[in-house]
Amino acid sequence: MATVVSKEELADYIGKETGVSDWMKIDQERINQFADVTEDHQFIHIDPEAAAKTPFGTTIAHGFLTLSLLTPLAAGSTLGVKGTMMGVNYGCDKVRFMSPVKVNSEIRARVKLVSADEKPGNRILLKNEITIEINGEERPALIAEWLTMVFLG
Repeated sequence: MATVVSKEELADYIGKETGVSDWMKIDQERINQFADVTEDHQFIHIDPEAAAKTPFGTTIAHGFLTLSLLTPLAAGSTLGVKGTMMGVNYGCDKVRFMSPVKVNSEIRARVKLVSADEKPGNRILLKNEITIEINGEERPALIAEWLTMVFLG
């Protein structure tokens, strides 16, 4: 469950970790389904025999699959703002894919609030740094600066 704060309290959280998600397993079925939806059937994602001959030794998740999982992974770890009518994805300022997510790995999100800027029309633009960690790996899968526009009621 996300922590909910007033818009005035947001400043107290700038630069601080706001939460860490549970682990999520990335299995071959999820990777195959993503390949079908995006029409990205590169062998490194869907062909275990061919992928075994690569430096990774197995299939890996698409980088964009990992990125697309920010929503469920960060859901309970980002701050909520009291009076929010809705929040919408506003994009990313920066995304870096650091390490491949091998099939059957577990990933989780570590979230830090970077900024909270009030905008006209009773809105707040939140920037969160999301680090997607891989269980048992030193380097993260990705680091993204994710923007959410919050509309207050």
